[in-house]
Amino acid sequence: MYVVFDIGGTKTRVGVSRDGKVMKGEPVKFNTPENFEEGIESIYATALELVEGEQVKGLAGGIGGPLDRKKQMMTSVPKPSLRDWVKRPLVDALSAKFNAPTFLENDTAIVGLGEAHAGAGMGYNIVVYITVSTGVGGVKIENGYIDKNTLGFEPGHQIIDMDNTMCKKCASGHLEDMVSGSATKRRFGVAPYEVPDTELWEEELPRWLAVGLYNTILHWSPDVVVLGGSMIVGDPAISVPQTAKYLEEITTIFPNIPDIKPAELGSFGGMHGGLVYLRQRSK
Repeated sequence: MYVVFDIGGTKTRVGVSRDGKVMKGEPVKFNTPENFEEGIESIYATALELVEGEQVKGLAGGIGGPLDRKKQMMTSVPKPSLRDWVKRPLVDALSAKFNAPTFLENDTAIVGLGEAHAGAGMGYNIVVYITVSTGVGGVKIENGYIDKNTLGFEPGHQIIDMDNTMCKKCASGHLEDMVSGSATKRRFGVAPYEVPDTELWEEELPRWLAVGLYNTILHWSPDVVVLGGSMIVGDPAISVPQTAKYLEEITTIFPNIPDIKPAELGSFGGMHGGLVYLRQRSK
């Protein structure tokens, strides 16, 4: 039996597969413990119930933050709720608990891998996955694999408004501080889904997101850009067609833009990606 996990700043998902290809039943979701040791115990206890006494042969999954070069632990904390997880031996702890090899990646990279193999990125050689949720993250998938990198991918921290002329109320000129859920909440004082302003969702946020995607496309030159996260699939949500429209308007160096598509796997992207990553790393 194989175990996949997705450790987010708010929720953790754990699922299992008998053959490493297809999920067995529904993954279990629970609140992510702020304490590292408690988190390890929660993942272990949940997985034990799901495997129903069968031996665990391997684990793979993602966590919401940058990793060290050996992909053993998280090195910094974009989400305050995961502060106690930083620089803690996540891979070693899970491997010891299950007596099985464990493989770790950034959670956005794992979801992007899932979309490339089983979602909106299927059939494309170079897939860029961008998540716009509490924060903004992204990954480049090439020929079915997470592209080689030294410290990971952080397109959400690209600067698109250096002197805050586009958004005077934004915390900084980073893409994440302009289009993410946390940035929207900071600007309006309520949860994003409580902001009914049509112009925000149809004009302002799509225009800003298009600028970030333009830079990302220039750097990574993908066949398709897959957009996911609560700010894309929620209600209300950033308009994907409007984002593509603005992107076409500002693109001048290339003859056309890549396909721009919404993600298809929803909250199970990390489970699909975890299985793919496990197979790839186990070879």
